[in-house]
Amino acid sequence: MNSSNPSSKKNGPEVKDSALEAEGPGNVDKIRDILFGTQMRDYDGRFSRFEERLLKETSDLREDTKRRIATLEGFVKAETQALADQIKAEQGERLEADKNLGREVKESTKAWERRAGQIEEQAAKSQRDLREHILEASKRLSEELEQKHKELSMRIDKESKELRSSLTDRAALADLFTEVALRLKNEFKIPGK
Repeated sequence: MNSSNPSSKKNGPEVKDSALEAEGPGNVDKIRDILFGTQMRDYDGRFSRFEERLLKETSDLREDTKRRIATLEGFVKAETQALADQIKAEQGERLEADKNLGREVKESTKAWERRAGQIEEQAAKSQRDLREHILEASKRLSEELEQKHKELSMRIDKESKELRSSLTDRAALADLFTEVALRLKNEFKIPGK
């Protein structure tokens, strides 16, 4: 082994060329781990945190959407049940009035028919209003979901750009590994020497 080789000065005369050749790829892996291990572990940690945050935000958004839809469904069911109960109650009243008021059957029937028409109109109007309310709520939810999606997409793009800009250039990394390999083989020649 050449005495001018820096590795022979560090490791002493016990290290031989055959030992370096035998370790070959493992030695390069160790060097790679020494040079870039911390940075790669840092990137792995950042990717893991980013993925966890993305999963949490997606889960939170999903839960929020489910909660809002459940609330909306509960509201719709309650309103529909109230309208159904109101119609049933008023129909029951009409039948009872028809039974009790035999003498005024014709007038009573006409009055209740008008009332039933009004109730039906009110029910139809209430249903229209309810449908409009549901449509508006649905549009708001859709817009909010779209906005959240855009925000998450922008965050992902920003994080990706930041990560890409901080990654080591592959060509520079290849040159560095080539130089390390040549130095390990003691084939690297410095110009001018």
